[in-house]
Amino acid sequence: MSDPVLVLDQVSKRFGTRQALLALSVTVPQGTVWGLIGPNGAGKSTTFNLLCGYLRPTSGRVRVLGHDPRVPGSLKGVLGVLPQDAALPGYLAVGPLLTYLGTLSGLERPEREARVALERVGLSEVWDVPPAALSHGMGRRVGLAQALLGDPPVVLLDEPTSGLDPKVAAEVRALVARMRGRATVLVSSHNLPELEALCDGAAILDHGRLIQAGTMGELTARSAEFRIQVARGDIPVEAVRALPGVAQASLRPDGLLSVVIEPKAESPEAVLNATLRLLLDAGVQVSGVSQGQSLESRVLALT
Repeated sequence: MSDPVLVLDQVSKRFGTRQALLALSVTVPQGTVWGLIGPNGAGKSTTFNLLCGYLRPTSGRVRVLGHDPRVPGSLKGVLGVLPQDAALPGYLAVGPLLTYLGTLSGLERPEREARVALERVGLSEVWDVPPAALSHGMGRRVGLAQALLGDPPVVLLDEPTSGLDPKVAAEVRALVARMRGRATVLVSSHNLPELEALCDGAAILDHGRLIQAGTMGELTARSAEFRIQVARGDIPVEAVRALPGVAQASLRPDGLLSVVIEPKAESPEAVLNATLRLLLDAGVQVSGVSQGQSLESRVLALT
């Protein structure tokens, strides 16, 4: 992967006697969409606040595109942020508010950038609408537009689809996916299937510590395991276990067959093909195939 844009190097943060982060080291490569995962209290919000410069680390080093967030103004024009509980002030309509925020960020044409940002989130029509008149979902999308003002090279999104209806949430996910390559995006969310589909990789935190980090393929062991959903038929589990390259096979009551591949197997694809051939020859109807365990299963196992 390319050089890291976000760097946390042995970062610890203490609030009085409470240790929020302990020796956290995470790097996010340029142009990727990366997930930050963990249960409540894992340290995700603290990590976001450190990257934004809202908090200072007790020890360790934090860098955003080489900039030290502790230096006032160092992230202007570099970083866009959507906090989880972002509240829009009510003294200006949406358009003038975003224009004002763009001016504070040093944008050359803040009104134009505000209109572009609203168009990107599909809300051009709310330019003259006061924030108090917006639904929760629309307010959340205006917050996202604020984070995208000026097309910053680094974007932090905390629960970007929280409270959105399925259609709008899908549109937001598509917007984030289109940012891949043109920006580096760090997304925090409790929606693990969403992160699995959206992210190139992730870091899993628990109680302020890094549990595991890597590409999504590494986290879900896509090269070491596959799952076959069976619609109908008697599954010859023992025959699957006897196949070359199969280390373990188990069957759930709902017809999901999980197969773990031996580490020394030369071709995981050949093991998958042999398993499917055996099932089809036995008259088993297969309705779906996926590689690796789900991200949700991985996180639950680790935290």
